[in-house]
Formats: sequence, C-alpha cells, structure tokens
Amino acid sequence: SKAGLIGLTKALAKEVGLSGITVNAVSPGVIMTDMMNSFSEADIAVLKDETPLNSLGTAENVADAVSFLASEKSDFITGQVISVNGGFVI
Repeated sequence: SKAGLIGLTKALAKEVGLSGITVNAVSPGVIMTDMMNSFSEADIAVLKDETPLNSLGTAENVADAVSFLASEKSDFITGQVISVNGGFVI
C-alpha cells in the first residue's frame, strides 16, 4: 500500500501540475506517539541506535514538514515523498 501511495502521489503530481497544484507525501519514521507506549525502554534504545540522528521523531517534526509543504516556500516541489525519519531509511 505504501508503494501505491507513492505512485499515486507522483501520478497525481504530473496530472495536476499544469493547473499549478502540487502533490507531495510525508513518510514518517519512528515517531514518539502514544503508539510507542507499548515499547520497552530497551526497544526504544535499539530504535534510537539504528537512527543516524540517534533520536526518535516527534509529532512536531512531522507537523513542521507538513507545514512547509503547505506553505508558499514549497511552491516548486511536487511529486516528492518527504521522509521524516532521522535518516532511519537511507
């Protein structure tokens, strides 16, 4: 399903680009939310160690990426997948 969403993002960006509409996707990595409450401290430490920035993301990190994409500062970015993951997937 992730590949499908990436394909949809790119195809839609091509389709509506001439109308001045940009289409992008945000792909979060490990984000410290309530979903992570079931993880042990040891599991969280392993995830941090596997992340090049040696920390896990926050909801604010994801919100900042979305805010940027919604702003005029991103008006020349389309068809992209922004990975907010601290380098976890390189």
